[in-house]
Amino acid sequence: MSKSTAATTRVRRHPWRTTAVIIGVLALVGGGSAAAYAMQLGQTWDQKTVKLANAFPAADVRPEAPAPTAAPAAQNILVLGSDTRGDGNTSIDGLEGQRSDTIMVVHIPADRQHITVMSIMRDSWVDIPGYGEAKINAALSYGGVPLAVQTIEGMIGARIDHVAVVDFAGFRGVADALGGVNVYNSIPFDSSKMPGHRFERGMQAMNGEEALAFVRERYAFDDGDFQRARNQQEFAKGVMSQVMNAAILTNPGRLGGLVSAIAPYLVVDSGFDAGYVGQLAVELRDVTPTDVSFFTAPTSGTGTSSDGQSIVNVDWDAFVAVKSAFQSDSAEQFAALIPPK
Repeated sequence: MSKSTAATTRVRRHPWRTTAVIIGVLALVGGGSAAAYAMQLGQTWDQKTVKLANAFPAADVRPEAPAPTAAPAAQNILVLGSDTRGDGNTSIDGLEGQRSDTIMVVHIPADRQHITVMSIMRDSWVDIPGYGEAKINAALSYGGVPLAVQTIEGMIGARIDHVAVVDFAGFRGVADALGGVNVYNSIPFDSSKMPGHRFERGMQAMNGEEALAFVRERYAFDDGDFQRARNQQEFAKGVMSQVMNAAILTNPGRLGGLVSAIAPYLVVDSGFDAGYVGQLAVELRDVTPTDVSFFTAPTSGTGTSSDGQSIVNVDWDAFVAVKSAFQSDSAEQFAALIPPK
């Protein structure tokens, strides 16, 4: 069988296959074994996700948009996690008043050969347009999703193409819908979220309640939110590995239930629809969980702001390389940012 024929077969067999790669980071998946079923999953996605009517700042304060081309362009997806995403209707478009406890930028390169995910510490001390210096998670509270996007675009020097806001309950939902998730835990700890429960070191089989406690924990660690970010990355890896398993990909009932269970916990921009996700799935058909890399935006330790807040200092000298990687869509530059295993 030729390479092109093999690729065509993979697309036909699993037209939503690599939605799992993208949405593993968002704590949900898509998948399917036939075009009709993929369409049904797409309808569920579009009906149950809440759409943001206004997700982006004004064009004149954003990085210049790349010139349109026939070939796929690099994509940056901003993922914001919060303890609550609102009351479940379109009145939450602005999401002002909430703080984003999880911040990730998912970079999908133009060649569609891999994916890089950057976590940003929620207490990072940055310039928030119109408000001055503050913790980065305050941007969502001050000005909703558009201000959060503008703040992060200012950091990376490149456009955010799509946005997803994830209620933390979605982490619990995806684990339960999968029948549990195997997640690697690097540091043993007693949970402050589940009193009496201890997470041992090594691979852990987690149900929904355990997964939610795992990704939210920070008080048990000497470095607090730093380990919390690492644990959230490990959860995303566990979800992707499990969803890509043939037993999940070829089971329409489990996939449909998973999408149906997780979609209500998501708020996405209006362009982040079934058509967009499905197209990315085709373009990323050869990407596997081993092609997804995670790193944390460089910092230079913690400190105290002039008004007495405990903050994380961004290492702006090191961040020059991060900015260059996003602007140039450079796999080599991103690879240099990935910590050794």
